[in-house]
Amino acid sequence: MTLARRVLDEAVRPRWAVLGMLPSGGARPVAALLGVNVVLGLLPVGFVISTSVLVGRVPAAAEAGLGSTAWDALVTAFLVAAAAFAGQQALTPVQVWLGETVRRRVDGHAHQLVISAAMRSTGIGPMEDQAVLDALSNASLRLVKDTETPGTAVAGMAALIARYLRLLGYVTVVALAVSWPAGLALFAATMLFRTGQRGGMRRYSQVWERIIPLTRREEYLRDLATGRAAAKEIRVFGLAGWLSDRYADVAREGLALVWRERRRIFLGPFLGFTAFGLLTAVAVAVAVATAAAGGRITLTQLTLAMQATVAALLLGEFYPEADVQTQWGMLAVSGLRRVGSLVERAGEDLPLVDPRVSPAGLPRGSVRFERVRFAYPGGRTVLDGLDLELPAGKCTAVVGVNGAGKTTLVKLLTRLHEPTGGTIRADGLDIGRFDAGAWRRQISVIFQDFIRYELSARDNILLGAAHAAPDEDAVRAAAAGSGILGVFEDLPLGLGTPLSRAQRGGTDLSGGQWQRVAIARSLYALRRGARLLVLDEPTSALDVRAEAAFFDQFVELTRGVTTVLISHRFSSVRRADRIVVLDGGRVSEQGTHEELLARDGRYAELFRLQAGRFTGGPDDPGDA
Repeated sequence: MTLARRVLDEAVRPRWAVLGMLPSGGARPVAALLGVNVVLGLLPVGFVISTSVLVGRVPAAAEAGLGSTAWDALVTAFLVAAAAFAGQQALTPVQVWLGETVRRRVDGHAHQLVISAAMRSTGIGPMEDQAVLDALSNASLRLVKDTETPGTAVAGMAALIARYLRLLGYVTVVALAVSWPAGLALFAATMLFRTGQRGGMRRYSQVWERIIPLTRREEYLRDLATGRAAAKEIRVFGLAGWLSDRYADVAREGLALVWRERRRIFLGPFLGFTAFGLLTAVAVAVAVATAAAGGRITLTQLTLAMQATVAALLLGEFYPEADVQTQWGMLAVSGLRRVGSLVERAGEDLPLVDPRVSPAGLPRGSVRFERVRFAYPGGRTVLDGLDLELPAGKCTAVVGVNGAGKTTLVKLLTRLHEPTGGTIRADGLDIGRFDAGAWRRQISVIFQDFIRYELSARDNILLGAAHAAPDEDAVRAAAAGSGILGVFEDLPLGLGTPLSRAQRGGTDLSGGQWQRVAIARSLYALRRGARLLVLDEPTSALDVRAEAAFFDQFVELTRGVTTVLISHRFSSVRRADRIVVLDGGRVSEQGTHEELLARDGRYAELFRLQAGRFTGGPDDPGDA
């Protein structure tokens, strides 16, 4: 990579990205902030000029005495200097207030961008991609820290306007008071200081991006140790010491890289730039002193040159109020842009949506998998030429050993992933041509790893059809259908009870009760228009009797609904209209329970093996 290309990538483009977020700060606040920073850039230069003039007029005023023209000129210079100083003091709080206003607006916009970028894809492929997760973690981590956000970068860059205006003013003062070579040398010295400080910090901050995977691991271990989910096992298994040691190891690994790179980036280059800058500054000071000693400049010019030189050199030092904000905030902006770019790239291969085709009311005939293939990125092929028909209004059960592709089939059906080959059709129409959101409204799903929302019981059920207007009667009917309504009615807040003891007035549910809540959520979706019901291990947390009772009721509740049932319990799937056995990514057997037993194939083998566990003879097929 050429030097120009590297400078463009490391320094110029990130700044343009930050400037691109200025409009989100609001036109008036941004304009006011820029205006205040321009004034704050000019006032210190005015103060240096007026105080220098003041010093230059002291001899004449002292000689002429009070009331003289020279004395009046001295007072005028003093008043101008006082006004410049007072203006700085008055505008600095205004600058801070406007900067905070713009920061909060920009950060609010950035939060929306993070959420929309994370949820932009129709599927979950990007959220399983390591590069996307790292970029998202980088952006989110910076947003959590108030000093490392896109808003602070915008406010910091605005503050740099004042800084560089001062530098140009001081350089011009030295050039006019002494000589243009002296002014240009002062500019070069100041910028060398800046290169040593700011440039090194830019390279140093980029090191932190390389440890994002370690940071994510560190956050996971911290959340594991301090959260509720693992609290029981940590204590029962005595994992407190192990977690502390593992957390420390991961933290040290990341810090070791940072420390090593910090020495490389800062030590040698910083000393070199500083030494060169100091030599240049000394040369300027000698030139000013020589001119003064030779009588080539006046006392006013000498004071101007010395004040401007010192003030300019101070501008080359580390500037926490702008440098830290700008550099670390740019990392957040870069993370935002990278997330958006990666998500967009992941969506480039998605099928084109045809707005003229609507999935409303489908399927009426069937859903068909036609030669469907699917392989996870970098992984094995899960489905390999799958042909499968799901008749409308019937219950189709899908069984198979772990890894056979049962849950992957659900992900493809709900378009959380797209097939890598073949087509899925609803009544002959490719579901990839439907708007993903519209298609999903036709589907009600209970995932095996469903979410336990720390919301009220009512809201947990309503989320099954969040797009529809709330229907209290449908909520109660769904809760009754899943067998959980009675539990909620016995609570003081009824369906308004938060399902978490961490919430005021809340309660905790057992695993089986939570599964009934998930089933109620799915039944509610059916009552609000869904046509296809997908149950991925819907009763894994229920005992055998509760499961049998549920499925007896389930058959009546879902009669006439197109249903896909995935379960490892054959006592459940035997009630399905048709049973499909997946093996090697394809359908190996299909038929009714009785037909598959009569065939005496893989299904019969698995059924008898499982049945034997309840009759005391798992190795004796005759026990079934």
